[in-house]
Amino acid sequence: MGRHPSPFPMSVNRPPHWQIALVLGVGVLAVSTAALLVRWGMTGLPTHSLGTTVGLSIFLASGRLSVAALCLIPQLHPWPWPDLSRQNLRWAVAAGVALAAHFSLWFTSLHYTSVAASTMLVTTTPIWSALVGYLWQRQTLQPQGWLGMAIAFGGSALISAGEPTSTVARNPLLGNGLAIAAAWAVSAYFICGQAAQKAGLSIHHYALVAYATAAGVLLPLPPLLGLAYTGWPLKLYGAILLLALIPQLVGHTSLNWGVRWLSPTGVTLLVLAEPIAASLLALLLFGEVPTTAVITGGILVLVGLSVALWPSP
Repeated sequence: MGRHPSPFPMSVNRPPHWQIALVLGVGVLAVSTAALLVRWGMTGLPTHSLGTTVGLSIFLASGRLSVAALCLIPQLHPWPWPDLSRQNLRWAVAAGVALAAHFSLWFTSLHYTSVAASTMLVTTTPIWSALVGYLWQRQTLQPQGWLGMAIAFGGSALISAGEPTSTVARNPLLGNGLAIAAAWAVSAYFICGQAAQKAGLSIHHYALVAYATAAGVLLPLPPLLGLAYTGWPLKLYGAILLLALIPQLVGHTSLNWGVRWLSPTGVTLLVLAEPIAASLLALLLFGEVPTTAVITGGILVLVGLSVALWPSP
């Protein structure tokens, strides 16, 4: 029997395993705070109508992306970028539009359903990406992948239909539907981003174009929905700043760093801990107790994703 390849690519400068594990652990914990920060930032605000809720969600999303894009401005130098072409620019802009849709849909879902249900459904992104790859890009799916997708779909259906209306889930069907739509949107974001980088655009330039495009799409929308950018409690602005610094810069940067030393599949499997961490934080900070349907469905989703993503022997 041959040896399985190490999940840690060999490199003379490779950090020790404990350091890689620590950085990735911090990264997963950081991205897990996003749902909590959105919930905290919108608590106590007037969200009596869908328009106001959507407007505040877009406010948070546009603020997060704007701060993230500003932090990447040093990547503008030197200009013009030698790796920029009309083809990869189109893909990067398309990715930015998809990212804008993802954050708007997901942040809005958190007002209508529980943190546990929303984060668990958003985590199904790899399944939708694989399905799009199969239908659109003619990529091959092994029986193991189909089995994992079937299990994850069953778990998603159980979460979507099994969560009752409560104080933390005002309209669970709407919230869960928005979370699934957010997973579709971020799947499109990943697919377009992959195409932009395959066309020659560097990761730094791609991120700047995508974040700036997403921010540009969202920034004009709150005023159109009747919301001003001023006059809100400081807590809302604090949530925007923390969303940009913790889940975006600390979380995503840590995970991107981890891909250098651990396989992308390994990092993706680690990120499956995000909904678990987010649910525990919601329980500790907001007293949100997941229902039996959400817990059971969540287990099925995580098992299905693990089966689908686990490397074939």
